[in-house]
Amino acid sequence: MRGMRDFAELSRRRWLGLAAGSAAAYLPIVRADSVRRSEGRGSGRPQVPGGIQIGDLHEDRAIVWAKTDRAARMMVRWSTRESMTDAVAAPFVNALEEGDFTARIDLAGLPAGQQIFVEVSFLDYHDYRTVSEPVRARFCTPPVERRDVRFVWSGDTVGQGWGINPEFGGMRIYDTMRSCEPDFFIHSGDTIYADGPVAAEVPLPDGGVWRNVTTEAKSKVAETLAEFRGQYAYNLQDEPLRRFNAEVPMLAQWDDHEVTNNWYWELRKDQDTRYREGSVALLAARAMRAFHEFLPVRRHPLDPERIYQRFGYGPQLDVYRLDLRSYRGPNSDQQETVLTPPSRILGTAQLEWLKDALVQSRSVWKVIASDMPIGIVIHDDFRTRTGAEGIALRDGPAAGRELEIAELLTFIRDRDIRNVVWVTADVHYTAAHYYDPARARYTRFAPFWEFVSGPLNAGTFGPGTLDDTFGPQLRYARAPAPGQVNLPPSAGMQFFGQVDIEGASGVMTVRLKDLIGTTLFEQTLTPV
Repeated sequence: MRGMRDFAELSRRRWLGLAAGSAAAYLPIVRADSVRRSEGRGSGRPQVPGGIQIGDLHEDRAIVWAKTDRAARMMVRWSTRESMTDAVAAPFVNALEEGDFTARIDLAGLPAGQQIFVEVSFLDYHDYRTVSEPVRARFCTPPVERRDVRFVWSGDTVGQGWGINPEFGGMRIYDTMRSCEPDFFIHSGDTIYADGPVAAEVPLPDGGVWRNVTTEAKSKVAETLAEFRGQYAYNLQDEPLRRFNAEVPMLAQWDDHEVTNNWYWELRKDQDTRYREGSVALLAARAMRAFHEFLPVRRHPLDPERIYQRFGYGPQLDVYRLDLRSYRGPNSDQQETVLTPPSRILGTAQLEWLKDALVQSRSVWKVIASDMPIGIVIHDDFRTRTGAEGIALRDGPAAGRELEIAELLTFIRDRDIRNVVWVTADVHYTAAHYYDPARARYTRFAPFWEFVSGPLNAGTFGPGTLDDTFGPQLRYARAPAPGQVNLPPSAGMQFFGQVDIEGASGVMTVRLKDLIGTTLFEQTLTPV
């Protein structure tokens, strides 16, 4: 039994037809004379090209997101019944030019442990009569009592020039993850590659050709707000991704490629001929706005740009979404042994928030969703092997960005916070690491696991070098053979992770999986 996911009355095939907007029974009545052409928009009904996204699922609430092609009113109904006969209408939301016609609503007061069916349609403001075809999504709210819970995670979508290839079936890994019927999905960052143009054709190592869907926005690096928006709109053209979004809520993180490779606020792109704008800080500000516009993330009431947050999913699980990009200092080769602002990666406010949230948690499992791994050395310049892009840089005592992580790990040990697991992506291969103080240079922490997975639809690289500061032991890795770099999705080395928590016992099972869903590695963890 899979708990609330076992809804025998729900036919997946029939549901997908409804989600695609093909159910005539749910179409509104529209007068023929109300359909007209207007400058700056298409003719006929408003369109919903990207489908629905559900996100930031937390206790009794969820973000519902959609985009249309003109100024319109987003109308949302939800129900615990597929028939929608008792649907509740949410307050309307405006989709206007300044937000690129995106709209979202934070649905609150949802019943616990229930399947929720959502229907979105748009009323054209140009005539106030024409309504789009309805688009549907469904998800399950967190339970109050113990039950089986499943989530998946991965990162890195449309990277290194590997875009949407209809001949390959689009971004097929999203269909594979959807077939696992997860309760939610953690996108561990690099949700787009704003610095990665997509060409119509890419030669393959075997002599074949990878054929991408192309758009104007993906023909160059993103610099303007419109170009950053276009990166997200490109991904939403993919049918497997839209099917996935209609059934699986997302917790979205951001990393570097939402802006540009290995970015930090002080970085300049004056020597990069691809860019006309040299200020990465300005690029990041535009990118952050597009991120919040195009992904179903909840804005913090006191800090609208904040991404880090806790998400509770029933009595067994808390997820802590981190942001290792917004508060870091420069990617320096210097590693001070005393923590200073330039050597931070979490930042003071986020670190203190995480400590407090972990102490307050009453959940069995605490999953820290990090957009970068702890112990894999990731250089700012891989050619010269210099600079710390990630947390680790070289073997030895804790230094530089490792100091914040050391402080956090010691706090977790000293406060006896148990059952902490880290999940991450970023490095474009999959691995399982066991951090053991008995083998570490910095020893003041309790043992823990870190699981790495990705990419989703990007080039495959690796493996990376492990830094001995926190004593990571490599228990498993799947990566290209030496000398192989930027393997295409067609090579099959696209990866995601799956986590199952058993309702009765609380036992967690972590599986690392590939493009077709084969389990490559499995680790069972018993709560203590």
